[in-house]
Amino acid sequence: MKAALYDTLDGVADALAKCMKCGNCMAVCPVYPTDKREASYARGKLAIAEAILRGDLRLDDESVQDKLFNCLVCTSCMQNCPCGVDVGGIVIALRAAMAREKGLHAVKQMIFRTLRNQPLFNRLMKTGASLQGLGLHRIPGGAGYELRFNAGPLTKRIFPGLAATPFREQAPERISFHNPKAAVAFFTGCTFNYIFPDVAWDVVKVLNANDVEVLVPGGQQCCGIALLAHGDVEGARDLARKNLDAMEACGASQIVTACGSCGESWQHGFQKLLADDPVYGPRAAFWQSRTFDISTFLTGIVPFRIPEGRVEETVTYHDSCHLKKVMKVFAEPRILLESIPGVKFTEMARPDACCGSGGSYTITHPETSLRITGRKIEDVLSTGADRVVTGCPGCMMQISEGLARAGRPIAAGHYISLLARAYDREGSYPAGGNTNR
Repeated sequence: MKAALYDTLDGVADALAKCMKCGNCMAVCPVYPTDKREASYARGKLAIAEAILRGDLRLDDESVQDKLFNCLVCTSCMQNCPCGVDVGGIVIALRAAMAREKGLHAVKQMIFRTLRNQPLFNRLMKTGASLQGLGLHRIPGGAGYELRFNAGPLTKRIFPGLAATPFREQAPERISFHNPKAAVAFFTGCTFNYIFPDVAWDVVKVLNANDVEVLVPGGQQCCGIALLAHGDVEGARDLARKNLDAMEACGASQIVTACGSCGESWQHGFQKLLADDPVYGPRAAFWQSRTFDISTFLTGIVPFRIPEGRVEETVTYHDSCHLKKVMKVFAEPRILLESIPGVKFTEMARPDACCGSGGSYTITHPETSLRITGRKIEDVLSTGADRVVTGCPGCMMQISEGLARAGRPIAAGHYISLLARAYDREGSYPAGGNTNR
């Protein structure tokens, strides 16, 4: 799909023409079981799009806007579509048209401008980390934090804490040691940088344990997927260009991600956004085939060394939507998990069912989001696992909250952290590697 689809509605009619109205999308949509309305799943949203193109509905109609934003853009419908309809592209094109027609909401404008200004964003996140004790209180048992003040439907939501020091301020720009067999740039994304730096260090630890030198470019920015999902196409393009500049400046020839949304942006999103850009379009295409989820890099490029340290846990794995359905990473995390001595791996009934996070969807539609999460938690608990792992920090947060609400002492984390722990327990970290966590 060309970037022009995001800039005008001219290409939407052709995309809509592929839909044969079969309703296969209903069976996999995470939103539909919650409210049972036609407009909740893809067929209904495509009918709305057709009505907009005919002039029967208007983009400035609040009811239309509500229905088009009641979508996680998880792409589940696209995987189940026999006709290959790009539902995600159509929905984002309509949201972008809304933004062009009436402008972004003032709050979204403020947030997205901040995300595009990395020095300001960094200062605000560090300030938030130092002051979070004033606005949040820790839930007993270490499950996370709740707001101390009334914020409507968000009042009883459970949030992770911000790290006192972001990962990219902890890590040198080159984490090297004697005679590495490969070097990669680590695109950390925002969540690992500001919330889960320990997981970012686990990524570094695992790569170093497999003789891979790690570069952490300081100029990297937010991947921009949240901006694009809300129709801020130009903001997303700005971030894509800045990230391309940062990665090329560091001198690496390959990129590793540990977040499905960030990886999707590098493998697909940037190229779509910049397809008509004569300078950055070819550069985005260059990196598309040189960006890997950490599991794909370890199983297909290095390859990884099977650890000797034992981790005695029963583990289940949640397939994040963007990692499996867009990046097509499914078997690789399971290969890593099953390689760890002591780990007993057990599958959920529906490991690739959406967890309800959807990035900002969990904030804009908290009630629906948590009901979707509830179904995921039931599936997790049915496995009898001690721990649930995934390849997306957003899913980590959402599932952790769901488990806390269910009152179940099951840990949620990233699959790479189990592999890092196994290497830790054999004392395999190479001499000269950075051991900060």
